[in-house]
Amino acid sequence: MVPRTSKTVLDNGIRVLTCHMPCTRSVTLGVWVNVGARDETPAENGLSHFIEHMIFKGTTHRSAFQIASEFDAIGGQSNAFTTMEHTCYHAQVLDTHVSTMVDIFTDIFLHSTFDPEELEKERPVILQEISMMEDQPDEFVHFLLENDFWGNTPLGRSITGTAENVRSFDASDIQLFFKRHYHPDRIVISAAGNIEHDHLVDLIAPSFNAIPSGLPSSPRCAPPINSGFNVYNKPIEQVHVCIGTKGLSLTDPRRYALSLLNTLLGGNMSSRLFQDIREKRGLAYSVYSFISSYIDTGMFGAYAAVHPDHLHESIELIIRGMQRFKTHRPDADALINAKEYTTSGLLMANESTENNMFRIAQNEINFKRQIPLKETIDRIETVSEDDILQLADSLFQSDSLALTLLGPVTHDDISQDIPGWL
Repeated sequence: MVPRTSKTVLDNGIRVLTCHMPCTRSVTLGVWVNVGARDETPAENGLSHFIEHMIFKGTTHRSAFQIASEFDAIGGQSNAFTTMEHTCYHAQVLDTHVSTMVDIFTDIFLHSTFDPEELEKERPVILQEISMMEDQPDEFVHFLLENDFWGNTPLGRSITGTAENVRSFDASDIQLFFKRHYHPDRIVISAAGNIEHDHLVDLIAPSFNAIPSGLPSSPRCAPPINSGFNVYNKPIEQVHVCIGTKGLSLTDPRRYALSLLNTLLGGNMSSRLFQDIREKRGLAYSVYSFISSYIDTGMFGAYAAVHPDHLHESIELIIRGMQRFKTHRPDADALINAKEYTTSGLLMANESTENNMFRIAQNEINFKRQIPLKETIDRIETVSEDDILQLADSLFQSDSLALTLLGPVTHDDISQDIPGWL
C-alpha cells in the first residue's frame, strides 16, 4: 500500500505535509527550516547550530526542564539536527499524543526566550561537541576534506562553527539570526504516521499562521572546487584517507546513476573498494564511498583508515577503482544487484514513519513536488551500464581530485607519488 501524501499551504506561506500510514501507531513530526551553515557569514558561522541547541532551552511558558519532562511524560523521542542547508526539529510520539507534541513545538517556535543564562550553560556543551569531533579522526577527516575541497566558502566551514565564534555569540546574536531566517517561506512542517492531514492542519494553523513574513532568502552560490592534496599530521595509529571529486546536485537527473555508482564503488560489502581493500588484501577495516549533495553542487568521495605501511597501496587502489569505471562498463550482474540493493533499501525505508517524514519534506524543499516512490524506482531501473560509464568519465578527472590525509604521515611521505596516482 502506497502511503497517501497531502499538502496545505497556510495563509502566511508555511507548507504542511502529511504521509498517512494507518497501519502504524506512531507519528513522526518534523519542523524544517531551509537555513543552515552555508547561509551564514564567517562571523555567523555556528549560529544555525547554536539555535538548534537553544530552541529547547525554555520559552515564556515552559522551562527547559518542563520541555524535556513533557516529552518524556508522553514517551516521546525528540531531537534536532543542522546541516549545510537545513535545520530540522523532530519528534516521534504515539498517535494519541500528537496534540501535546504540536503544542510543545508551537511553543518553542513562537515563544523561545533564548535566555542568556541558558545560553551560558549551553555554550560549553557546544564547545565540547567541537572538541569531540576533532577527537574522532574518522569524522574529522571528512570536515578537513570539505575545507580543502570547497576552500574558504560556506561549504568549506564547520556546521558547529569555530570555538572562537561560539565563545563570542550572545543572546542578541541568536535572536537576530532567528528573526531574520525563521520566516514562513523557509518553513516546512511534515508528519508521517497514523494521522489525518486535516487534523494536523487544524492543530498547527492557528499558531503557526502568526509567524510574520520576512525578507526574501539570499541566493546560494555554488563555489568552485579545489584539487590537490593536503596532509594533517597527527600522532595516532592509523592514517585516515579521504578522496573527493566532483559530484552532482540534489536535483541533477543523473543522481540515480550516481547512487548506483556509489553502491558499485564502495556502498556495500560486495562493492569494488570493500572487496579489493578489505576482503582480498586486508588493508583496512573501514572503507567506503560516499555522496555529499547540495541544492546546486556536490562532491563524491571515498574513505579508508589504514596502517601507515599500507597508505600508498590503499590510495592507489581507491583511485584505480574510480578510474576503472571510466574505461570499463560495470558488470551487468553487478549493476542488477546494485539496483536491487538500492530499491530494497528504499522500500524498507518506506515502512518507517521517520523516513517518510524526511522524504516528503525533502521532496518539497528540493523539488517543490512529491516524487512517488515508484517514479524513483523506475528511474533507477532505467540506468544503463553506459550511463555509469559516462558519469564516471565526467566526474573522475585528475584536475578535480582532492586528497586529504590525517594521521602519522607527512607531506614528503607521499608527494613523489601524487603525479602517478592522478
